[in-house]
Amino acid sequence: MQITHRQIETNGIQMHVAEAGSGFPVLLCHGFPELWYSWRHQMKALAETGFHAIAPDQRGYGDTDAPQAIDAYTIHHLVGDLTGLLDALNIEKAVIVGHDWGGFVVWQMAMLAPHRVAGVVGVNTPFFPRFPMRPLAMMRATAQDNFHYILYFQEPGVAESELERDVPRSLRGFYQPPNRELMELLRNVPMGVFGPAGGGLLDRLPDAPHGPFLSAEDFQVFVSGFQKSGFRGGLNWYRNFDRNWELTAYLHNAKVLQPALMVTAELDIVLRPEMAVGMEAWVPNLRRTVLIEGSGHWTQQEKPAAVNAALLEFLREFRG
Repeated sequence: MQITHRQIETNGIQMHVAEAGSGFPVLLCHGFPELWYSWRHQMKALAETGFHAIAPDQRGYGDTDAPQAIDAYTIHHLVGDLTGLLDALNIEKAVIVGHDWGGFVVWQMAMLAPHRVAGVVGVNTPFFPRFPMRPLAMMRATAQDNFHYILYFQEPGVAESELERDVPRSLRGFYQPPNRELMELLRNVPMGVFGPAGGGLLDRLPDAPHGPFLSAEDFQVFVSGFQKSGFRGGLNWYRNFDRNWELTAYLHNAKVLQPALMVTAELDIVLRPEMAVGMEAWVPNLRRTVLIEGSGHWTQQEKPAAVNAALLEFLREFRG
């Protein structure tokens, strides 16, 4: 199985795209802090099973352009990048798969560009209905003056300075193996809250070897990517929560009508499996919710065989 690479012009930026295989297209969207490379195991499985796997570095990441302006990272920009990518590849419709932030984008794309989306797969990220109030205000109320990582990310330059000081150390902190004890400790703590106020994010991420789901060579791919791009682009996605809420008021009560699959991870301390409960009310064609046991946040890398099996089962109806 050969992975090819090219630069595509889409929505005013140059986007780096990795591709493998041929057949019905499956668009794979990564999260933070990741790259196209997060999907390497799925690309192989898809290509070998008769699908066209497409995995971009999204806006702000890797070898894709990273505009400086915060408001260049709204949900309309992010979805526009993907629809423009499909245009450039002469693809009318694709199944779209997203992990972490990529999951948020694919659920939104299913509503913003429904004619381009044949099916949707959320990996860890469930469908979130529109918040009843501004997201950042909601997070501040939830945090109650504790450290909330999304609120910490809001001030331009602060998180960049911390994370770019030592990129390997920062990424080791993120790419930790699942921790059942920590999951139990945080079970009743609101999403995004990690202890009392003060300090930075790295004070809360261990300075320990990265998880065994990454080889030394795999880890270096991510290190090189973020040493090149920095973290500003990825962090700017977080800085548009309120702006996205304002821009998408017209999606109030909108539903995702395409066939969908939800993949949850037992030990994801941020995007917890219970968050997917009740999704059927908003995603009426949800075919199945799959729990990947023993997996932390980096599900498609930690448990590739289980993710591939669930994905390929869902995709059977799309094979020509």
